[in-house]
Amino acid sequence: MAREITHTEANEKVQEKNVFGFIGLGLIGGTIARALRGVHPNAVIKAHTRRKETVEEAIADGVVDEYVQDPIHGFTDCDVIFLCAPVSFNNSYLAALAPHLGPGTLITDVGSTKTEIHDLARSLHLERQFIGGHPMAGSERVGYRNARETLIENAYYILAPEPEVPKEEVAWMRAFVEAIHAIPIIIDPGEHDFVVAGVSHLPHVISASLVNLVHDSDNKDGIMRTVAAGGFKDITRISSSSAEMWQQICLTNTDNIRVLLDRYIESLETFREELVSRDENYLYNYFDQARQYRESFSDAASGPLPQSFYLNVEIEDRPGVLAEVVMYLAIAGINIKNIGITHNREYQEGVLRVECHSADGLAKARELLQDRNYKVY
Repeated sequence: MAREITHTEANEKVQEKNVFGFIGLGLIGGTIARALRGVHPNAVIKAHTRRKETVEEAIADGVVDEYVQDPIHGFTDCDVIFLCAPVSFNNSYLAALAPHLGPGTLITDVGSTKTEIHDLARSLHLERQFIGGHPMAGSERVGYRNARETLIENAYYILAPEPEVPKEEVAWMRAFVEAIHAIPIIIDPGEHDFVVAGVSHLPHVISASLVNLVHDSDNKDGIMRTVAAGGFKDITRISSSSAEMWQQICLTNTDNIRVLLDRYIESLETFREELVSRDENYLYNYFDQARQYRESFSDAASGPLPQSFYLNVEIEDRPGVLAEVVMYLAIAGINIKNIGITHNREYQEGVLRVECHSADGLAKARELLQDRNYKVY
């Protein structure tokens, strides 16, 4: 078994390559570019996006060195190219780039589906150069302005190298993932697509269907929307993601999503029958089995659904108490992502909901508020 390398060794290996190209610089592309700059300050990073202003902003931030207007001929000197556009665009760019790339250029993508782009890479004779990639991190917020290095920390980063890719190139890609504090997992492209259909793609379909159901079932006064909070907002938060991205995912992973959707519909139909028959044992076991399996999930690393780091705080109904909480957190240097009063507390305790940007910030906020005798949930 190969020895695991240290973080220092991973950083050193990353610096074996010097020129990097990014096609697409949104939330994930921007995050990877920022992380790359952090571990390889001397790298030359080029980027092409549909909006030149995005690259100009990244140049102003010191993340990108050069805007590439012509992505077909502008990346021929790159050691590594990251395809970070929507899935169908990545396929088009890969096909257009292939005739102009030297044999030493490593190509990877960040798409949520792998089978289609791997089939394309083989048809383009890129079997020795293509490593499919999928950083399983994200946010309901999109675009370069919301990209940050911490988004990918402790997230699983799927790598799907073609079998013919040289071992040293796979080792470099793995070292890169480790250097940016993500967790590499090497998996077959087809298996990847089935796995993410179950734990990412179908949940987004279900989330959107719940939101649309409430929209279509609400009364003219919008009372459902008014009281929607707690559990409903948590399980539908992912519906705020990019519609274009999810359109592309559904079009490129159709078969896997359909298979699991059929199974899900079948399970709902069974539940409906048992609900009507008022089977107490079935209903209890249904929810208890889900509870037990859900509690077995590890919190050590983030999965494909965007994480939310929040806590609920009991506060007195008196002037200035909200300002006090914000002041304590600000003095401690804790960056607050969002804060608000929770009016519907059917599924949670606490009046004030505080959301942080990271697990570390959340832990510090919890400790600080508890030390000041606030009741935190």
